[in-house]
Amino acid sequence: MEAGILLTSSPFIFTQDNLKKIAAYKAVQYVESGMVLGLGTGFTAKHVVDRIGELLRQGKLKDIIGIPTSKKTHEHALSLGIPLSDLNSHPVVDLAIDGADEVNPFLNLVRGRGGCLLREKMVESACKKFIVDESKLVNCIGGSGLAMLVEVIQFCWKFTAERLRRLFEEAGCVAKLRTFGEKEEPFVTDNGNFIVDLYFKRSIGDLKGASNAILQVAGVVEHRMFLDMATTVIVAGELGLTVKNK
Repeated sequence: MEAGILLTSSPFIFTQDNLKKIAAYKAVQYVESGMVLGLGTGFTAKHVVDRIGELLRQGKLKDIIGIPTSKKTHEHALSLGIPLSDLNSHPVVDLAIDGADEVNPFLNLVRGRGGCLLREKMVESACKKFIVDESKLVNCIGGSGLAMLVEVIQFCWKFTAERLRRLFEEAGCVAKLRTFGEKEEPFVTDNGNFIVDLYFKRSIGDLKGASNAILQVAGVVEHRMFLDMATTVIVAGELGLTVKNK
């Protein structure tokens, strides 16, 4: 295992969170002083932000500027003293590190099930290099049975959800509004929109064609497929770390 990431001389419990932390620490090794960094959202990103804050305090990193992809990450990074900015001031991002929920053999991803869709896509599309940790290798997007998110405006969301369902009817698509809490209130994104979760029983076919079709539906803001964006995927498992490059 990589030095400084995992010591195997003592017992170690390979929980999902521990594996994400291992992958996050490996990813941070790509960070250099002076970089503009896209700071993702979710469990992996939290470990990344923690590690960057630690290295800044130790003086091992300097002159870092973070571009957070959510309000939650913004608050977390500020609490650690990480200098922050935005795409208006820094339209080119050197590196972004985040987690992925699905990765296919061509390093196309589904990610961001936490709901910060639009901001994540904006920041990570501005990156020179985009590194993710991998939670689920799949042969086809949607193959894990987990949801593929689509951010939609609140106005007539049922109409939009039905159009999305019919778009992928041959793939056995089911479209559900994302809710939370006992009262099942609609989940609202940082940008004030709703989330429609799409579940597929079969492959949705050509991903670029599917992406274009989703974005052409009136009422759709963004989706969670990251196509031809990831440059490196880090897989952490009980047998060690694997790094996949495009």
